[in-house]
Amino acid sequence: MKKTMLTLEETAALIKTGSFLALAADESILRQLPAGNWIGGTIPYFIGDQGGLESRDLVHVTPLAEAGTAAKIVDYTTSTISRIAVEAPDNGFSVVILPAFSAIHGEYAAHAQDYEDLFLKPIVGWISGTHLADLGKATPKVMNGLTGCLSSDQASVIHVPLPSSQVARVQILNLFRQGDGDVITFPKDGFTASDCMVNGRPANVAAYAQARALDPSRPLVADYHGAQINISFQSVDAEKGQVTFYAPVFAGVEYRQAGPVGDYVEGFKALVSGVHVNARFTCNCILNYLHGKLEGRKTGDFTGPMTFGEIGYQVLNQTLVYLEILDGQ
Repeated sequence: MKKTMLTLEETAALIKTGSFLALAADESILRQLPAGNWIGGTIPYFIGDQGGLESRDLVHVTPLAEAGTAAKIVDYTTSTISRIAVEAPDNGFSVVILPAFSAIHGEYAAHAQDYEDLFLKPIVGWISGTHLADLGKATPKVMNGLTGCLSSDQASVIHVPLPSSQVARVQILNLFRQGDGDVITFPKDGFTASDCMVNGRPANVAAYAQARALDPSRPLVADYHGAQINISFQSVDAEKGQVTFYAPVFAGVEYRQAGPVGDYVEGFKALVSGVHVNARFTCNCILNYLHGKLEGRKTGDFTGPMTFGEIGYQVLNQTLVYLEILDGQ
C-alpha cells in the first residue's frame, strides 16, 4: 500500500513531480505548499495508513493522474458549477472539493441532481471543513494549487480523462436504511428547519426531536426509488426551535429516521470488511469517524479525508464514497 499521510516536505516534493493530486490538510499547511497540479480542502481528520487520526500537521494525498496527462484543474462559482458534468471528460472522472456552509455548497447540494449530464459522468469529492472545536470560528476553504487561490466560496475540480481501455465507477457504502417510524416532511428546502409535518400533522422539528429523544447518530433518510439518501443532524437548538443539518432537506420529500444499526462500530466494520478494491479516490464522513469511533481504527483498504459531506454525484452524508478504475468492457 502506498503511503497516503505525508509531511509538508514530502507533499511539496511530490507536487514538484507534476502529478495531479487531491490534498486534505489544515489551512496552515495548504498555505505553505508550492504551486502545482493539485486541489486541496481544509480538514484535520483522516483515515490514514495506520487508521483514523486527527492531525493539523500531516497531509492526506490522493494521486489522481500522472504528470503530462490531459487532466485539468478548474474553479467553479455558484453561477458556473452547473456545468461541472458538461465539462467533464466523456470517459474519465472528476474530483470536486466544496467549502462547507458556503453558497456554492448550498447551490450544489440543492440543485446538482438537476445539472445537465450529472449522472452520466463519474463525479466524486468532498466538503471541506474545520476542526470541530473551531466550528463557527474558522471558515472551511478549498485551494487551487495552480493559482494559489484559497477560497471559501468557490469549488475546485480536477477533470481526469481515462484511456478507452479503462472506465471509472462511483461506489457508495451506506450503513443506514430508512426505518419504519414517523414520516417527516418539510415545507421548504434548506440546511435548517423549524416547521415540519409529522405523519401529516404540523410540528416543530426541534421540539419533536427533543420529545422523542432522537438519536443524532441516526440520520433522517429519504428513499429515492430504492436509493437511501441520508440527511445528518448537525445540531438541535431547542431554544430557537431549529434543527441544522449537514445537507439540505427538500420540501415534500418523505423522511424517516434511519432504523437501528445495533453497534455502530461493528456495523461500520462489517460494511467495509467484504470490500476489496484498488480505489483511486476515497472519502468518508466525519460523523462516521465520531460515532464509529474510528480513531486508531482502519476501515478495510480505504484511506481518505473524513469530511463534512461526501460527493457521489450529489452531496451525501454518513457514507463512504469511493471511485474505482476498471478495465473497459
